[in-house]
Amino acid sequence: MRVVIQRVKRSSVTIDGEVVASIGSGLMILVGIEPADTSTDADYLCGKIAKLRIFDDENGVMNRSVADVGGELLVVSQFTLFAQTSHGNRPSYIRAARPEQAIPLYEEFVGKLETASGIRPQTGRFGAMMDVELINDGPVTIIIDSHEKDF
Repeated sequence: MRVVIQRVKRSSVTIDGEVVASIGSGLMILVGIEPADTSTDADYLCGKIAKLRIFDDENGVMNRSVADVGGELLVVSQFTLFAQTSHGNRPSYIRAARPEQAIPLYEEFVGKLETASGIRPQTGRFGAMMDVELINDGPVTIIIDSHEKDF
């Protein structure tokens, strides 16, 4: 499971002209799921995200978590995070999990993130064509892959 975490001033998801999710200051999280992913991957990533200290303290040092600053969360599924680009110019998405596996794990991820952070995440709609807007704060963008753990 792979996530791209962006510290944002605000972010929103629009589907067919309707805003379906919107947050102010917080984290916008893109989530990609591959066939090898399990609940353990979701546990690991949700724990990391909830505790990730990427918000400034009173000294301007990134030392606070999203919960510490009263931030919000927006989670969007994105199978293209597992694009294979090594052959030719048209990406292959064969490494992305099929919807029958990915949807339940995505929903589990959202629930576990709420439990770990104490913040109810806003979400996009799995599989929909979405317009995602954000103002990246910093910019701060972090990529974490549950199969490449730092120990």
